Amino acid sequence: MGLNKVKMVIDRDYRIGEIDKRIYGSFIEHLGRAVYDGIYCPGHPTADENGFRQDVKDMVRQLNVPVIRYPGGNFVSNFYWEDSVGPVEERPKRLELAWRSLEENRVGLNEFISWAREIGSDVMMAVNLGTRGMDAACNLLEYCNHPGNTKYSDLRIKHGYKEPHKIKIWCLGNEMDGPWQIGHKTMEEYGRLAEETAKAMKLIDPEIQLVSCGSSSKTMPTFPKWEAVTLEHTYDYVDFVSMHQYYGNQAGDSQDFLACSDDMDQFIRTVIATCDYVKAKKRGRKNIHISFDEWNVWYHSKEAEKNITESKPWQPAPPLLEDIYTFEDALLVGLMLITLMKHADRVKMACLAQLVNVIAPIMTDAAGGKVWRQTIFYPFMHASQYGRGFALLPVIHSPKFDTSKHEDVTAVEAVSVYNEERDEVTIFAVNRSLTEDAQMAVDVRSFEGYRVLEHIVLESNDLKAVNSSLEQKVAPKSTSQSVMDGGVVTSLLHKASWNVIRLGK
Repeated sequence: MGLNKVKMVIDRDYRIGEIDKRIYGSFIEHLGRAVYDGIYCPGHPTADENGFRQDVKDMVRQLNVPVIRYPGGNFVSNFYWEDSVGPVEERPKRLELAWRSLEENRVGLNEFISWAREIGSDVMMAVNLGTRGMDAACNLLEYCNHPGNTKYSDLRIKHGYKEPHKIKIWCLGNEMDGPWQIGHKTMEEYGRLAEETAKAMKLIDPEIQLVSCGSSSKTMPTFPKWEAVTLEHTYDYVDFVSMHQYYGNQAGDSQDFLACSDDMDQFIRTVIATCDYVKAKKRGRKNIHISFDEWNVWYHSKEAEKNITESKPWQPAPPLLEDIYTFEDALLVGLMLITLMKHADRVKMACLAQLVNVIAPIMTDAAGGKVWRQTIFYPFMHASQYGRGFALLPVIHSPKFDTSKHEDVTAVEAVSVYNEERDEVTIFAVNRSLTEDAQMAVDVRSFEGYRVLEHIVLESNDLKAVNSSLEQKVAPKSTSQSVMDGGVVTSLLHKASWNVIRLGK
């Protein structure tokens, strides 16, 4: 085994942009055990007076999630919000068409907003533009945000919430380009509907920010024409366009799997170019920013999901999309986080999909058991904790290699974040070579007087290692693999490792 030599230069004045804390957002959908038996479990020993698990709340707080998207996802395209408010005993049960489950509406709009506020998160609300339209979206906005003295704001007050929720971020539907979506639209159909819905919603509350539906993945046959056509309709009214992307290692090719973040980078670049094309065509002045509001690894649970939705439909909260994440999945999540930070000038929101039990960093054992951290919990926690401030342009010289489907893959991917308030710099780095350690020399001469505070590493000899409630096989540790000398930080990055190198005065 050799040693790859990597050089990196960072400078406090070479800034990509300020990282919006909302890129460390997440997502709770009424899907599987995310809500019921996830965040909400009235019989659990730690449940509060409203039935929400305190142990889950405590673990979510460790991730410091600033915004949570709700209530979907595919679920939202058949969501009747009126059924989720008012006295719980009067709420109807409904067939949930997206995941062929039974929605009992025991947790609804107001309960979820209260829960999110309690853990310190804002809510990103999605409206149903599948089976419904602009009237239901406007009524929901009035219910949530208008102070009072109107039909729907007074209904909220009647339900026990005198003060408006003041939800500021609203998604105009979900994955409307996808044939799987209930109420799937063509580009023109969605563009017109989203434009008129956005126009009306901004009349009700001019302070809200709106997200126009982008492509469901880079591989959609309509990408990027979907963005070009729909944004021509919505450009004047929206602030963001959404992006969604999931990756999996179905082929069992771990080295190629870790190159997937290069695809994510190209996806973002193409969407930015398309947004700027629309801006030029419209003679516009504002940039459309990106809300990457669904991203993660997702493939382990596909067969189980198919079996439940096809063979055992209409169950309340069935165990759907319960991927158990490997160590290599955590490495790719780290790489995807680095990619988001590298585009801090245009990616201003992002949501790890999802938060609890459903393709999630946090899991609960069934029937009110323990709560535990998946492998992917740790890189997300580190990024959210230390990735606040200005993303600095990384000038990196790294050996490259080809994989089965990718060319010129850098052995080491890295980015640094400068937090002026704390007088700290954090370098996030993944050595994605499976065979070679790397020695990374980082020129930090513009940060005079700084020293190495800590080097955290996540590594494992087994790429397929997983965590459980019984054992945390994959967990971070502090090392002494970084030293500072003459304005250069030299770090040893073990093969297949996630590294957090913190510098401070």
